[in-house]
Amino acid sequence: MTVSDFSASPDEEARLRALAAHDWLDAPPDPALAHIAELAARLFGTPAAFVSLVDRNRQVFHAKVGIDLCETARDIAFCDRTIAQDDLLVVLDAAHDPRFHDNPLVTGEPFIRFYAGAPLRTADGHAIGTLCLAGPEPRTVFTEADRRTLSDLARLALDRLELRRVEVARRTLQARFEHVAATSPDAIICADSCGQITVWSAAAERLFGHTVPEALGRPVALIIPKRMRGGNEGDLRRIASAAAGGLIGRTVELIACHRNGDEFPIELSLSSWREEGHAAFGAIVRDVRQRRAVEDRLFRLAHLDPLTELPNRAVLRGRIEAAISGGRSAAVLMIDLDGFKEVNDAHGHGVGDSVLQTAARRLRASVGPDGVTARFGGDEFAVVLPGVGDPFVAVSTAEAAIAALSQPYHVEGSILRLGASAGVVLSPAHGALEEDLLICADAALYRAKADGRGRCRLFTPEMREAAQRHRACREGLHRAVERGEFVLHYQPQVRLSDGALTGAEALIRWQHPELGLLAPAAFLAVLDEGPDAARVGDWVLRTACAQARAWRDGGLPSFQIGVNLCAAQFRRGDLVERVGSVLAETGLAAGALELEITETIILRHDPGVVAALLALRAMGVGIAFDDYGTGYASLSLLKRFPLSRLKIDRSFVSGLCEDQQDAAVVRAVIELSRSFGLEVIAEGIETDEQRRRLLAKGCQEAQGYLFGRPMAADAFAVRYGLDDQGVDVTQTGDYPSHTSVNAA
Repeated sequence: MTVSDFSASPDEEARLRALAAHDWLDAPPDPALAHIAELAARLFGTPAAFVSLVDRNRQVFHAKVGIDLCETARDIAFCDRTIAQDDLLVVLDAAHDPRFHDNPLVTGEPFIRFYAGAPLRTADGHAIGTLCLAGPEPRTVFTEADRRTLSDLARLALDRLELRRVEVARRTLQARFEHVAATSPDAIICADSCGQITVWSAAAERLFGHTVPEALGRPVALIIPKRMRGGNEGDLRRIASAAAGGLIGRTVELIACHRNGDEFPIELSLSSWREEGHAAFGAIVRDVRQRRAVEDRLFRLAHLDPLTELPNRAVLRGRIEAAISGGRSAAVLMIDLDGFKEVNDAHGHGVGDSVLQTAARRLRASVGPDGVTARFGGDEFAVVLPGVGDPFVAVSTAEAAIAALSQPYHVEGSILRLGASAGVVLSPAHGALEEDLLICADAALYRAKADGRGRCRLFTPEMREAAQRHRACREGLHRAVERGEFVLHYQPQVRLSDGALTGAEALIRWQHPELGLLAPAAFLAVLDEGPDAARVGDWVLRTACAQARAWRDGGLPSFQIGVNLCAAQFRRGDLVERVGSVLAETGLAAGALELEITETIILRHDPGVVAALLALRAMGVGIAFDDYGTGYASLSLLKRFPLSRLKIDRSFVSGLCEDQQDAAVVRAVIELSRSFGLEVIAEGIETDEQRRRLLAKGCQEAQGYLFGRPMAADAFAVRYGLDDQGVDVTQTGDYPSHTSVNAA
């Protein structure tokens, strides 16, 4: 809609008169409106927010933050469209919106891509301006909660606009006061020098419950609860007699009383004048219950975590700065729940939220009133201990918090057991800036988790470098997932009796853009801990199965592919369905797939793991136990789990010819596999002597450098003379889940 369209509208002149009645266009910036703009920018994380008034041919920025313009032509103003509608106007990406893509505010300074505006509509329905958010970056979503918050802020701005309108009206012509009192949505009360009510508006009737005849001539203290009249009644009488002139022109908040006895907060804008030589007093009265509720909600949004009601990260930073100001001592604790992700995955976010709420209460109780407890994000909390410079006191507090958080959680009939880890940092010993302390505390927390969890660690300088390396790897892996930087290599598996190729193990590699091809040892532990583990694993499974199907069709009809699994794929709960879907999609026979599991997965004793493996074996998929004999797996596990093959770890094979104990372990594993009816394969064969000894002991298959190193699909196909040189493994970032593959 253009400016000329508005001018033709029968309501435009009335709208302009309503705007003029507020007298804002050329008035100095109002601090209250400026505060609302600042609050809006902070709540929504936008660089710019402003209160805009729309005149006939221009848009005036009365209160603003993050924008240098004072006004613009109306015909290019986003707000011109906002005032034309009843609801909010939200533009997620102006560059792709046909209404604004060629707008100078989008194509040039100030480069607006995101905009959200709420019309500021007067009580008589005229939109005189807007409360707006703007930024140079597009957004993908503006939620219903966001819309409600922006509307709440707009109501606060309208409150301020309305107060201004009433004040302008009073200054313009005192004689029109009675008319204003009769039409104002706010209650208006006047009293004489003796404090007797002389004017009682219709809005006052609605607000306080007393009719005009009941109120006129009675003391103005009628609006004050009886229990409070001793103080506030005297104040009102002093105002009426002009003895409290310092309150005139100011806004005063009081507790008022309805005729039925209900008490509620009100806001009075006070004025005084003289009539026939006598002092007179007037008050514009507003019920601020709704505004108080909105302000409380906005305060909580800006300062408290909505789930745990602990101070949020922004408040935490301020508390740290206050605690260490002037070089004072303070301790900062970073605390993380151990095992929370597993609880969230297994029981759902509702149970996870209950655990976080309980953890917040326990943590606050264990820290005590002298400490500040905040939610830092996710399942991570932070504690500030002002005045604590003794490491023993700080560590003792952290250990008490860990003990409290490690108690069982009773949620929805379930008993959940989690642990906690903590990092401790001291100021000024480890840093004198808030950001440095948080970084150091995070590094100490990382060390505590790396050392086995369930403990606390006091920061030492070498922790920073280790944490930075871990963080860099974690961030690099996330980019690798998005950019498709992972590739698969394949290590041949052969029959020992004649060296015939029987299959291959799929092994992940990271094609790092700067460091080149990285083996799993450089990144796998970090990937397995991260949120993308299952997603990458699904990609490995699909790619390896597709490649195996191509090679079977290309000349290896009995070829079997081995794919490693990780705990994240089991935690998700749909492994059987995903494997079935991949087999159907690629056309690979179930018997041509062998899934390898590690001791870490088996030792969880999760009934879901056993059920999933049983279902996979029923489908015909092979299940191999990788690295058997290197950890704590017991013989009973071989009976309980539906395994089809044991893999002898390379650590035993490498010492087979020189170490009697290694030879004994190899012999025992082969005998065990024969007793349980399992196949056996040895890893890490590098010499012909190792091959001959394994064959003599009854080992059927092997893999290792003697038969071939892990190699790319095209090299593998060339080596074995396959017609098909490999499937298209171009990566688009579409990773369904990750595998915990060997470090070969």
